[in-house]
Amino acid sequence: MSFLALEGLSASYGGRGDVLNDVTLSIGKGEVVGLIGPSGSGKSSLLRALVGLLPPRAGRVEIGGQAVDYSSRASLRAARDRFAIVFQQYNLFQNMTALRNVCIAPVLVKKRPAAEVEAEAKALLAKVGLARKYDAYPDELSGGQQQRVAIARALALKPDILLLDEVTSALDPELVTEVLDTIRTLRADGMTMLVVSHEMAFIREVATTVVFMDAGRVVEAGPPARILDAPESPRLRDFTAKILRH
Repeated sequence: MSFLALEGLSASYGGRGDVLNDVTLSIGKGEVVGLIGPSGSGKSSLLRALVGLLPPRAGRVEIGGQAVDYSSRASLRAARDRFAIVFQQYNLFQNMTALRNVCIAPVLVKKRPAAEVEAEAKALLAKVGLARKYDAYPDELSGGQQQRVAIARALALKPDILLLDEVTSALDPELVTEVLDTIRTLRADGMTMLVVSHEMAFIREVATTVVFMDAGRVVEAGPPARILDAPESPRLRDFTAKILRH
């Protein structure tokens, strides 16, 4: 059964042509969807559309059978309670410790008890391998550690679906593995995720479904082995030949 359903989703930036064009996807609970494709193909725009940062101009989004009305503040707020998005830039508060960065939104936005949130935040930081970094400030952390704080901060909002937008692209190569290990852990825990990434080996390993996008459209979608090893469309064959030839 579909947990997240997109039907005919289209969106544009200021009417300058669609960056998403008739995107239709069905995603089950606990699935990890790897979004691949060339730069400008609409992968990041799709994540932004889901959380209302790029309001769709057409189409339908349902979460757990509940339609999202992006023109309604109440409906959008309810949808955002179910999504959490992590960008390639960490966007941490530089004047706050790792622990405070994770706690601030649940306390200030969700109005949850501070002591309860702090206990959960410590558990989340431990989960992403930062149990000894509660009191560290962002400038005392590596890029990989900062990105893991950003993931813990997103998880603190208790989302149903986690959206990860090129979360390793700003990292030095030796720091990529620690972030990917965190995503592996979340997959094992059954978190539903949409992952935009150019790390093809990782997508092959972690994704249950791979979606190839080009020019704002879904060109092909299916299991990693078929999409990456036996592409059907000429466009995907050309893409994989260039990406995977080494």
